[in-house]
Amino acid sequence: MLSSGALSLAFLSLASVARTATVTYDWTATWVWASPDGYGRPVVGINNQWPCPKIEATVGDTVVINFTNNLGNQTSGLHFHGINQVQTPEMDGPSGVTQCPVPPGSTLTYKFVVDIGGTFWYHSHNMGQYPDGLRGVFIVHDPNDPYSGKYDEEVIMTVSDWYHNESLPLVRNMLQPSNTRFAPPIPDRLIVNEGAGLLVNFTKGKTYRFRVISFAALASFMIHFDSHDMNIIMNDAAYLKQEAAQQIRIAAAQRYDFLVEAKDGDSGNYPFLVAMDINRDWTNTDLGALVWPHNYTGYLVMDPSKPTDKLDVVSEFSPADDAHFKPHDGAAPYANYTSHIKLDFDFCTDANGIPRACFNNVTYIGQPVPTLYSAATTGDNNTNPIVYGQVNPFVVSYGEVVQIVVNNHDEATHPFHLHGHHFQVLDRPASGAGDWPGTDAGYAAEPPMRDTVTIMGKSHAVLRFKATNPGVWLFHCHIEWHVEMGLTATIIEAPEKLRDHTFPSDHLDACHKLKIPTEGNAAGNTVNVLDTSGYVTVNPTTYNGAMYTPPPNKRCKPQKG
Repeated sequence: MLSSGALSLAFLSLASVARTATVTYDWTATWVWASPDGYGRPVVGINNQWPCPKIEATVGDTVVINFTNNLGNQTSGLHFHGINQVQTPEMDGPSGVTQCPVPPGSTLTYKFVVDIGGTFWYHSHNMGQYPDGLRGVFIVHDPNDPYSGKYDEEVIMTVSDWYHNESLPLVRNMLQPSNTRFAPPIPDRLIVNEGAGLLVNFTKGKTYRFRVISFAALASFMIHFDSHDMNIIMNDAAYLKQEAAQQIRIAAAQRYDFLVEAKDGDSGNYPFLVAMDINRDWTNTDLGALVWPHNYTGYLVMDPSKPTDKLDVVSEFSPADDAHFKPHDGAAPYANYTSHIKLDFDFCTDANGIPRACFNNVTYIGQPVPTLYSAATTGDNNTNPIVYGQVNPFVVSYGEVVQIVVNNHDEATHPFHLHGHHFQVLDRPASGAGDWPGTDAGYAAEPPMRDTVTIMGKSHAVLRFKATNPGVWLFHCHIEWHVEMGLTATIIEAPEKLRDHTFPSDHLDACHKLKIPTEGNAAGNTVNVLDTSGYVTVNPTTYNGAMYTPPPNKRCKPQKG
């Protein structure tokens, strides 16, 4: 439910950057029965409703979400994808990283300022939970939007793969020694706007700003608008120089803003196509026949009295190369990087033969203490990666330019996301280009910025960002099943500025209810933070996901009689 502060947004002038508001939402996570594709199943909703509600704010506003977990049998939490969380790293939301998971019956408040405008989304970042429905749209309006006045209406379109089974059994089936192909769960359907679909009232002479968001856990999507161009103006909440595209490919967690114009010569109703890409690499025919089993057709409707039965048929997919988009400000690559992080991605197996995913031959394993809590409570030792355990920690100092090179040794494409930042995409070669050659040459003169980039199969990408946002930020594949397999690294940014960072009492209470320590190294050792005993170095053989088991002294005693 929106507070009066949220409702007052309707009366704020977008031209006034001096006035800000507090936008407050009171949300309770609950189980809801839904059938977005005609197949009924339990999903995680908000306030007994699904799809989950939209967050809407203006740059400079403070967003407050009072989040109560009423799921009963699962812990939960929220991550605000693409929100930088400047000065509020504890509000980023990934469980075991910047907070403890929220146990059933508890309330935790997220409070942060939105510093940039654009198209975002929120989702659970807790043990593979968001494919079960806990995700929604997050729009931040920008009074200084360079494209303001160039469109008449806004249209929101979410695209997602969809599974008929819940995440827990899907991941349990995946994390079996018998899964020698490292195969992820394959979606059952494609849904648009969480099953509601999209028909756009398309009026001659008007221009429409589409905000497209991928909620997917695995798949990507090809989008084509029949005879109309998509004029791209933004990717992942980063402004671009406007560029016309006939096709785009949107990977898990990415967002695109584009303009579609209803021209004077238009008449009738125009179909548009959303095709779900579950190919390992749509550019590589050596991997076998390209398969497009799930497609959706929506319509730009100019005349409701006429049929909407025409299909938008595409003979070949050749989406625009998003690595060659140009930033709106024309910025050159960040120069003089002083920190270099090389991440070789391979699939791997753990000591029990269970399939995992690794960076530099190490799979991410969550530790007893959330990483940000260790950074805040280990004093001068918080610059030593040893105190964080097997979370693939990389420590960078404040003000550094950081270069991340990812070498993708898999044949499939993978989308990688960095929390807390936009990064520049300096280079993203085609499939089969191999590892980064080790020299900085041939990079884009005006690299685009985004927070989630697709890296091609058997290839690499070169990314850069400025370390001016102290916090603990994940860098991970946004295929949710690969997160559960361990394809995550942790950037410990400016730890010298995180010493004695404080946490809200309700965040600490969530930890205490779960008997999770909030101080010391990864194992909770406050006496000798360089002592690695107690660290988790092998994942448990049974995957329990977000399932809630009360601590032993919290269990109810049997009733007599």
